[in-house]
Amino acid sequence: MLRKIASFTINHDTLTPGLYISRVDGDCVTYDLRCKWPNRGDFLPQAALHTIEHLVATFVRSSDMSDQVVYFGPMGCRTGFYLIMRDAVTHQQTLDLVKAAFTFAAAFEGEIPGAKQIECGNYLEHDLPGAKAEAAAYARVLENCTVDKMTYPA
Repeated sequence: MLRKIASFTINHDTLTPGLYISRVDGDCVTYDLRCKWPNRGDFLPQAALHTIEHLVATFVRSSDMSDQVVYFGPMGCRTGFYLIMRDAVTHQQTLDLVKAAFTFAAAFEGEIPGAKQIECGNYLEHDLPGAKAEAAAYARVLENCTVDKMTYPA
């Protein structure tokens, strides 16, 4: 019998855009970077989501905390991303890193990192202007985020 995974126990009807501590597994903390309201029909467009993935993954893996980054990638539902960090990084440091990463993505100019055919399995599906707009929108959400607000709503 399949067990219900933790992320499926969160009430998506009450989940708002924000940054949440999703789970802690040993020395790894999974963060839910929720960019969009679930189930409201407004999802991250695939090409923009793909570009944000490249920009933010490159940013966090180039940061001072790069050795503490385990994973950054999109949610299949296209409402956000997951960031997995080692627990040596505080929640505040992670919040600051995510704010900086999305500010970076919102202002990015130039060639998308890792977007050449030899580097990417779907190199034709990128949208830098769309990614910048979505990253800017999420950066605005993060302006009001604090560590004490990083728990899922009841």
